[in-house]
Amino acid sequence: MRVPAMVSAVLLAMIVGAPARAEPPIRSPEDAACRNEARAKVFSAPNPQGLELEEIGRQIYFACMARTNQAAAQAPKRKHRRHRRR
Repeated sequence: MRVPAMVSAVLLAMIVGAPARAEPPIRSPEDAACRNEARAKVFSAPNPQGLELEEIGRQIYFACMARTNQAAAQAPKRKHRRHRRR
């Protein structure tokens, strides 16, 4: 009976003793959308190079951010027209 108790104690120590890996704060709506896209696609993305999941997620995130920044730069600026009162 001592062996299972020791195994569970070791597992608990490994879980509790591991440093928490927090993500940096979300800085924009685009950032939040790209993080969600990376989380959604990380397990279904092709991985011919055998990369770790974190690296695949980073690649998906940065590709999404590049697309969003490129789309924002190409979007035409709208001129605001004021309506006159009659």
